[in-house]
Amino acid sequence: MIDTEQLFDRQAVTQLSQSQQEPDWLLQRRLNALEQAGRLNLPKLEKTRIDRWNFTNFEPVRQEKAVASTDEMPEDIRRFISAEDEDSVFVQKNSSPVFRRLAESLESKGVIFTDLATAAREHEELVKKYFMTDAIRSDEHKLAALHAALFSGGLFLYVPKNVSVDVPFQVLFWAGGNGVGTFPHLLVVAETGSEFNVVANFVSDRESDAVINGAVEVFVGDNARVRIASLHTQGEGTTEVAYRRTVTGRDADLEWIVGDLNFGRTISDNTVHMKGTGGNARIKSITVGSGELRSNITSTVRHWGARTESDITARGVMKDQAQSILNGITKIEKGAKQANGVQAEKVLMLSREARGDANPILLIDENDVQAGHAASVGRIDPIQMFYLMSRGLSRREAERLIIFGFVGPVLDTIPFESLRERISGIIERKLG
Repeated sequence: MIDTEQLFDRQAVTQLSQSQQEPDWLLQRRLNALEQAGRLNLPKLEKTRIDRWNFTNFEPVRQEKAVASTDEMPEDIRRFISAEDEDSVFVQKNSSPVFRRLAESLESKGVIFTDLATAAREHEELVKKYFMTDAIRSDEHKLAALHAALFSGGLFLYVPKNVSVDVPFQVLFWAGGNGVGTFPHLLVVAETGSEFNVVANFVSDRESDAVINGAVEVFVGDNARVRIASLHTQGEGTTEVAYRRTVTGRDADLEWIVGDLNFGRTISDNTVHMKGTGGNARIKSITVGSGELRSNITSTVRHWGARTESDITARGVMKDQAQSILNGITKIEKGAKQANGVQAEKVLMLSREARGDANPILLIDENDVQAGHAASVGRIDPIQMFYLMSRGLSRREAERLIIFGFVGPVLDTIPFESLRERISGIIERKLG
């Protein structure tokens, strides 16, 4: 077992908290989490060994200077921000928030869009109510505890009751350099009847060996409508842990769009708790692996409320020696009458050495419900390839056409054109 007390002691955690001028209650939560990290085990993942992955060998705090404009950032990083929608932008590099912009029209409506440390001081009761209390908790396992102890920077987004925002909130968490550890935390609260979109990018340099242990918590109030796109493009030497947890209220509508397009090692866990009646949740995910990528990607929806509906759609493409596990879990709890949950996971392998696995799981504890699943794992059909090449396409062109047709059911439904183009470009680059 990793001795986290030797790696990150109470003094280091206290200094981190004090450097961000956090209130005492938040420091105490950090110290409690550090103690938990010393005794909790790593999470157990389906068909994936992670005991030799690097989760603790890093520099936990690396401060960066603020920038006056996104133009001051490198071009390959700036491209993750849509220039047409810069009303609401937040950028964090390593441990430091370096840029924030919020339109005055949104601020006047009560929208809060600021780093977590500032929010904890200026909106203490709100942050204290939601931060790692329900969606994700520090006592889940060692990685959650490490995150709770060492998170730095982070963003708090709060949209008040009945406020509708047309332009998406853009968030960029950027890990730069080698030997760094980042712990990004995105906390989103949508009050009753609010409506908005969030595009969150998690990126690192291509050659980076960073350790990223991130969390996203989303609370969707009654009758609120929230769409969140989360795109991950970490470097070849990185290890990324990404936990996304959502709690939905009555008649809430939630859509998750997840692009797990890393080049290194990945744990991706997206769990939605549908607690209110009549809610609707959709999870759409794409993963593309190349080189020696190893990933374990799980999408879970737990139906607690009656008449709730969910749909999980996942597509994975593996080439070279890449390996990925796609897990889909639909759990209908006792009392969730007339719930309806469906899911489909499909993996396409492009080489003999590539490996993919699709595991659909239905857990039903209530009668008078509907549930269904589908899964497939396979290689490109040689008959399809022959047909396309007989029409004059090269092998690479034919392969590309088949791949984009395979991921199309997810890619084509993404409502943000700039994000669709970005994901398509990354897929092109990974497929070489």
